[in-house]
Amino acid sequence: MGVHEGRLGRVWRRLGLRGVTRGEDAAPQIPLTPAWPERAAWGTAGSLRAWQSEAMAQYAQRQPRDFLAVATPGAGKTTFALTVAADLLNRRVVERVTVVAPTEHLKTQWAEAAARAGIPLDPAYSAGKGKTSADFVGIAVTYAGVAVNPLAMRIRTERFKTLVILDEVHHAGDALSWGEGIREAFEPAHRRLSLTGTPFRSDINPIPFVTYAPGEDGIPRSFADYSYGYAEALADHVVRPVLFMAYSGELQWRTRAGDEVAAQLGEPLTKDLNAQALRTALDPKGAWIPAVLTAADTRLSEVRRHVPDAGGLVIATDQDSARAYAAVLKALTKESPTVVLSDEAGASKKIAEFTASDKRWMVAVRMVSEGVDVPRLAVGVYATTTATPLFFAQAVGRFVRARSRGETASIFLPSVPSLLGFACELEAARDHVLGRRITDESDIFAAENDLLARAQAGESAVEEGVPFEALGSQARFDHVLFDGATFGHEGEVQVGSEEEMDFLGIPGLLEPSQMRELLQQRQSDRAKTRRSAKDADEVVEELTTHEQLAALRRELNALVGAWHHRTGQPHGVTHAELRRECGGPASAVANATQLRARIDRVREWAARKSG
Repeated sequence: MGVHEGRLGRVWRRLGLRGVTRGEDAAPQIPLTPAWPERAAWGTAGSLRAWQSEAMAQYAQRQPRDFLAVATPGAGKTTFALTVAADLLNRRVVERVTVVAPTEHLKTQWAEAAARAGIPLDPAYSAGKGKTSADFVGIAVTYAGVAVNPLAMRIRTERFKTLVILDEVHHAGDALSWGEGIREAFEPAHRRLSLTGTPFRSDINPIPFVTYAPGEDGIPRSFADYSYGYAEALADHVVRPVLFMAYSGELQWRTRAGDEVAAQLGEPLTKDLNAQALRTALDPKGAWIPAVLTAADTRLSEVRRHVPDAGGLVIATDQDSARAYAAVLKALTKESPTVVLSDEAGASKKIAEFTASDKRWMVAVRMVSEGVDVPRLAVGVYATTTATPLFFAQAVGRFVRARSRGETASIFLPSVPSLLGFACELEAARDHVLGRRITDESDIFAAENDLLARAQAGESAVEEGVPFEALGSQARFDHVLFDGATFGHEGEVQVGSEEEMDFLGIPGLLEPSQMRELLQQRQSDRAKTRRSAKDADEVVEELTTHEQLAALRRELNALVGAWHHRTGQPHGVTHAELRRECGGPASAVANATQLRARIDRVREWAARKSG
């Protein structure tokens, strides 16, 4: 035992904690190594963030065996967990630390972060390896690795008083064997600290070591010991606000039956047609993807005026698409982007090299899962057919980590109702619900595991049997979604136009209030410019062309949809309220003046709610 104490003593001396003692209820003040504060958000370097200190105080007061911390991606869950680990090691509450992560890349990332915090972990450990070097105080493994031999991991857990950190713990329910393996391996652990940024699953598999309590409807829901959401993190300048740049356009495709279909991306379609329209837009042989990648690169250039090392990430559906998108970016920028196709050997090295460089673009299929930490990512293109709330939240989480005050993330996405809805609900907190029945296709708990697994493995998220052949696509700028409100220009905005540049050219460093004001100002200025071309006394005649009226109705319907996602008010109720306030018949037979008045009124509502 003396040898063991000597080994831990060396670790504690590296932590700078030798001789420090405190009572069980004292709030810990763990000093971090000089490199560690560099990971903190603006204004917090040199100390824990406010939420981390508060969570630490709760943990120190309760000293629980199990603790679930839910914190939005980019908030600093790793720092919090390693600070807990340092405190428990310092007070001899635990002797060893085991970190369980979803992927090989993440367990390596954990080991690197722990090393900077003065806690050496072995990321190369496997159940068959047995012992580790005396220089390590713990190990980092994957959920899949634990499931291979949970008994060996249990024996190791029983030998020492062990703290187990379960990173993105919802993955423990990804497979029955994973959940059972985690329970068997870590049931005897002295302490268990569970972390997640997306605490909801599409199935009803209970997550190991997570507490469930009945809600008002009697259905069990996961219970977090500490929660820190995106809205709170945004207010604390811990994460960046996000500009969602939505692009629509005209699409054409042919079914295997020989029928040719033409549709507008984002217009009301059946589920199958929506899937085929999205696939057509994302087809690298069409014009939609090159146009959107060009716009995203233009935005990245503007951001790099203020943030010189800002980088971009394109999230692709499969490996073939990723390679094709990379070719488009290379032709556009004259620089070969970093391409990460899967969680294969060398993927972590590619990401690390991109993180440390000032290269413009990375294209990835699988490596967008939770925890992949590339703080300089500022512009993203959501070019994947995976349209589930879990995957969307994970993807957006790659862009929100704040390094300096005023940084804003910009994400380009197809103008698809489901994706726009997820963007509007970015600040919503969700829990894992057991026993919930799926009653609607738009239910956020609709089965998504198969889609997500295949997308992350580099396969299409659309059923292979769907008859489909893309014929062509054209992109059109739709609108910007920011803080739940939409901003755009009247009529159709062409890619490459001055109207589009009103939004692509927004400065790279702005406070959220400044961003909102600038978006409103540019929208208003363009509207005044258009109106000034007409005689002030001229009565606007009812538009008679089908194309012009259809464009206005699409814009109105998009705004009403965004208002629904922000407030929960049904579309029909919103349309009725607009008719009461603005007058006129139903939108299907309203004239252009009446439609514009309703569009302006919805934007007024959004501006007031954002103020």
